[in-house]
Amino acid sequence: MRHRSRAARSDTSRAVAFSDAVIAIVITLLALELKPPDAEPGELLDALLGEWPTYLAYAASYLYLAVIWLNHKAAFTRIREMDRGLQWANLGILATLALVPWPTAVIAETARTGDLTAERVAVVLYALVGAVLCLAWLAFFSYLARHPDLTNDEVDDAYFARERPRALIGFVLYLIAGAAGILIHPLVASVGFLLVPVYWGVTSHGIDHGPAFLQRGGRNGRIKAH
Repeated sequence: MRHRSRAARSDTSRAVAFSDAVIAIVITLLALELKPPDAEPGELLDALLGEWPTYLAYAASYLYLAVIWLNHKAAFTRIREMDRGLQWANLGILATLALVPWPTAVIAETARTGDLTAERVAVVLYALVGAVLCLAWLAFFSYLARHPDLTNDEVDDAYFARERPRALIGFVLYLIAGAAGILIHPLVASVGFLLVPVYWGVTSHGIDHGPAFLQRGGRNGRIKAH
């Protein structure tokens, strides 16, 4: 059984390459929603300025995908090999992030109609997709926390267990943003959608090698004690 378990493992190169390709395609699909507005002669500037909800939705989604890519890259620098369970956990992340252009397009389209009820539905849809994506990260971190043998030797066995609260907080923040979009105004939710990726970026394990003032406890929690 131990031999079969080892035989089912592989290095991370194919998973990383596939993930990068998926994220690149999703970002491309996101950009396709930036369409020239219908405008009468001499009114193009006003029409472009009127598309600001589309720009805000694009900025929030692009920032989210950029932070996901940085988190994904940082996580895989700590992973030595993959088994079937981790492959599925990674595919879960990719499946949910591939949905991001959909609610982004819905927000952009409903903003053009000026229908406040439709806009509220759109931001709730976006919040739900964002929350599900956070749950996918939670599953990914939890699997690695239960299987520290898949990580590099210098990585603290408890490292990915400490990453799980970040996914849970992101999940809660997206639900709060969606609720604010219903109870207050959809624009409040859209601003919240910009702030959640900022939270993910600031707390990211991807900044462990960045400026000292951004590092969480320096090397603590990242490297095993020798």
